[in-house]
Amino acid sequence: MIETLISSKTRVKLLLKFFLNASNTAYLRNLEEEFGESTNAIRLELNKFEKAGFLATSNNGNKKIFTVNTKHPLFPDINRIIMKMTGVEYVVDYMLQRIGDLEKVYLVGNMSKGKATKIIDLVLVGDNLNKTFLIEQIEKAEKKIDKKIRYVHFSSKEFNLLTIQEQGMHPLLIWSK
Repeated sequence: MIETLISSKTRVKLLLKFFLNASNTAYLRNLEEEFGESTNAIRLELNKFEKAGFLATSNNGNKKIFTVNTKHPLFPDINRIIMKMTGVEYVVDYMLQRIGDLEKVYLVGNMSKGKATKIIDLVLVGDNLNKTFLIEQIEKAEKKIDKKIRYVHFSSKEFNLLTIQEQGMHPLLIWSK
């Protein structure tokens, strides 16, 4: 969808990488491996984003580390567009209706790392969830966004954010009570 507006595939990948999860960081060689593209194409786009103020940089030895500038006035708008583009916004909208005592929803997996994927992985935290209704809402959301949704549910007592992070899930809090 956004590919029609933005013709550069590299630019779209960078938007996903940095604007979906603001905690993502990357350096040039890391992006080259992840995207499977030349460093020149990636460098050009990174420089444009940096010049426009969308990305902030820091140095770690000889590596230039890029992060999204969350203070940029357009960050919230671009973040919202990316959330809509990936379908995450619709998933949350469908799931929160009469689902039970849901406390938090985390996006995990490849999408939380800013990678384009046809699967949305979620961690749901809360008690007394109406799982029948949840499954119905997930099915509706899957049809609307043309993606599959996987989830794992933890009660409030079971959930431990550190355990999730230790498993390399890169959790992104997308909804909280």
